[in-house]
Amino acid sequence: MSSDIEIAESTKLKSIESVAKKLGLKKKDLIFYGDKIAKINKPVGKRKGKLILVTAINPTPMGEGKTTVSIGLCDALRKTGKKVCLALREPSLGPVFGLKGGATGGGRAQIAPMVDINLHFTGDLHAITSANNLLCALINNHIYQGNELDIDENKILHRYCMDVNERALREISLGKRKSGFDITAASEIMAILCLAEDGEDLKKRLGNILVGYTKDKKPVFAKDLKAEEAMAILLKDAIKPNLVQTLEGNPAIVHGGPFANIAHGCNSVIATKQALSLADITVTEAGFGADLGAEKFLDIKCRIAGIEPDAVVLVATVRSLKFNGGGESMECLEKGMANLIRHIDNIKGKFNLPVVVALNKFNTDTEEEIEAVRKECKKQGAGFAVTEGWGKGGAGALELAAETLVAVQQPSKLKCIYNINDKIEEKIEKIAVNIYGASGVEYSAEAKEKIKEIIKMGKDALPVCIAKTQYSFSDDAKKLGAPSGFKIKVRDINLRSGAGFIVAECGSIMLMPGLPKVPAACNMTINGDKITGIF
Repeated sequence: MSSDIEIAESTKLKSIESVAKKLGLKKKDLIFYGDKIAKINKPVGKRKGKLILVTAINPTPMGEGKTTVSIGLCDALRKTGKKVCLALREPSLGPVFGLKGGATGGGRAQIAPMVDINLHFTGDLHAITSANNLLCALINNHIYQGNELDIDENKILHRYCMDVNERALREISLGKRKSGFDITAASEIMAILCLAEDGEDLKKRLGNILVGYTKDKKPVFAKDLKAEEAMAILLKDAIKPNLVQTLEGNPAIVHGGPFANIAHGCNSVIATKQALSLADITVTEAGFGADLGAEKFLDIKCRIAGIEPDAVVLVATVRSLKFNGGGESMECLEKGMANLIRHIDNIKGKFNLPVVVALNKFNTDTEEEIEAVRKECKKQGAGFAVTEGWGKGGAGALELAAETLVAVQQPSKLKCIYNINDKIEEKIEKIAVNIYGASGVEYSAEAKEKIKEIIKMGKDALPVCIAKTQYSFSDDAKKLGAPSGFKIKVRDINLRSGAGFIVAECGSIMLMPGLPKVPAACNMTINGDKITGIF
């Protein structure tokens, strides 16, 4: 059996100029990064197409293949004659060299060039890292040069970042004060890039970053340091979305990469709106399970961008459902479907959107198991399709394409989980109770004080972004299935005033992940230009 990288490298790709033509883009609309990658250098037009959001049940160690399903669905829709475009996130080097691997799909359902996208790509994440750390340097220099703003060194909030998993740098000492590194995907600059409408909006958001407080407890923003112009200069190319292709030569806009467990988990607003203006159907995805990525897509991104999806595809696998049920039997499969059922109810019942369950098929699945899932989905009022994009590409996702085309024609109107003017605690509790199944929320003393500070600044009328484990509806990764009656524990609250949301940190979630015992990096090789081990 060929590996993902072998399949990708054996596929003859089209020139990116010819791929761009499928979207009506001309040579003058592109900035070329070789023959297979380009940035789109064209203002976003008006929306003309349908939007399909791909999400999943809570992830398991085996993987559900959400990106693979998204790519397979795009290729399948193209086979039905639709003008379609993907809008996906960029991979982070943290997971590429860590545990999870790359983010370009798999098998016959990949975006390409796979190695370039998974590594440095067009340098967007490097630019974000540089802009983030420039702000750190400007803060430190301001203090060194006399501290005219009277910044309290013990109240500096903005941290360094790097695009590698490195637990040793979570906390560092800078002379008399403490700081640390977050992974670039968790940087507020990443969130800002992904939520900005254009270059001017980007600058405004950069200037609104809360960097710390003065000694008399007044907020200090990046604009007070006159940092926003220089940061925007570093991001002048990064803000332009990247165009690549699927292995079947269909266009994919890949831009921005915030994680969904520690950030808002969606590709950029610019990329999504660009795709919607160029194609009849846009397929996009949200990170991790629907309790994280989809909730944040719908409550944060859709609210800020003024968009909403026409249908949602919910990815599941037989083996993941069994895992949620605690074993390998049919009984475990049936028990594990509680996780799927809650996600269906959240999307269909709480958010008021049509949902299609995409069962990503593996060779070990039996007809009895598949029919059990199909029957349950029908009972829950959800569409259902078996998809085999990994092995068959677009041809393996035609059933899913047909079901999705039916779903996007159904009448729907997105209902957000909370009102933007609700109190901060009310927003968090509505997500915890209605989406997670919690009985309530508990706050640390520090979190309570932070909420008071945000209210005092008049910044409380913002969406909330809950940072928690992706493996469970709860904030405890060991609580599988569909737990209930638990309390969500908020240990810290942080204002991301530039991005425009409030982060509630729950459980033991880390903004800087660590590497596993055997990192993926240790199994990679390079011989000349030939690379193996990236997956």
